[in-house]
Amino acid sequence: MADRAFIFDMDGVIYDSEPIHAKAKKQVLAEFGITISDERLATFVGRSSRDFYGIIVEENPQCPLSWQELANKKHDLYRKMLTDDKDVKTMPGVRELLERIKQAGYPIGLGSSSTMEMIELVLGRFGLKDYFSVLISGNDLPRSKPDPLIFLTVAEKMGVSPDICTVIEDAEAGVAAAKAAGMYCIGYRNPNSGPQDLSRADRIVDSHNDIVV
Repeated sequence: MADRAFIFDMDGVIYDSEPIHAKAKKQVLAEFGITISDERLATFVGRSSRDFYGIIVEENPQCPLSWQELANKKHDLYRKMLTDDKDVKTMPGVRELLERIKQAGYPIGLGSSSTMEMIELVLGRFGLKDYFSVLISGNDLPRSKPDPLIFLTVAEKMGVSPDICTVIEDAEAGVAAAKAAGMYCIGYRNPNSGPQDLSRADRIVDSHNDIVV
């Protein structure tokens, strides 16, 4: 059994997703006369579509769609943006970090609030899927970050104890989930992920190149 394991968040850690997410969310909500500030959007980074659109629908009873219908509209638009925008790239150094972990023989899992379809699309586009032994979507679980369930599920599927796991997260909700799961957490400071409080992380880095395996 491995004596160490790594769990990655996806959005904002593996690729720079938040600017595209924000653009898609704003565009969909604008169709129904709903506006949202960048500051408010930043508070939902790392949380599930159910959380975000559930609150939006609750606050805007005039909206004719359910949270799921809103989420699906945004999902379709986001997928198109991700597919069509050739400027979307992985975060600097993440491929090299994954390779270092692989060469060291440690298992790697992924715990993302994105749908499994989006996880497959992103990892497939960037040719990264083979690095991961376990992929878990928070969308398929009853509770999302900051609840620890997603990271505990990844650890269980990888067959490792939570206390040997290192989580790499860019969002406050994800850091809280990792610490609640009893895992070591590296906070990755991505300026495009908004003003995230990563202070609960065991370590904070500005570059994947700063992570020693």
